Amino acid sequence: MTRSPTNIRAIFAALLIATVAPMARAQQAPLQDKPFAEHKIVLQLSDNDPKKQGLVISVANNLMKFYDPDKVAVEIVAFGPGIELLRPENPNRKLVESLVAQGARVDICLNTVDTLERDTGKRPEFIAAATPVQVGVAQILFLTENGYTLVKP
Repeated sequence: MTRSPTNIRAIFAALLIATVAPMARAQQAPLQDKPFAEHKIVLQLSDNDPKKQGLVISVANNLMKFYDPDKVAVEIVAFGPGIELLRPENPNRKLVESLVAQGARVDICLNTVDTLERDTGKRPEFIAAATPVQVGVAQILFLTENGYTLVKP
């Protein structure tokens, strides 16, 4: 049985996809580089309630004030309707950018962004301070497996 160059390319492409696709799905943002952090907290934001957004921002701010920003790693993971916090027109934008400037990290779920793009035909914009992660819930799982405490305000 001889294989034509077309068949060989197809087989190679299938093997490449089978090998690379799981690795692409597994990619999440690496842990924060805070070697002196004594406390690690991940805050979940999964709805678009302005009061919930304010509460998440307040909790993150309070943690940064209570502990030295070098002694606490704070990460907010926004997915589903929670990504509205990270839209350029959100009234809390400056507060989010201030948190990031203080050393917190704010993640945005690319699965949610992709879903919105499919539904609306337009890719939603989000602020530059947001760190893209492929799967928001997987990022939360990754963080909790690495010593972070999950808080759902």
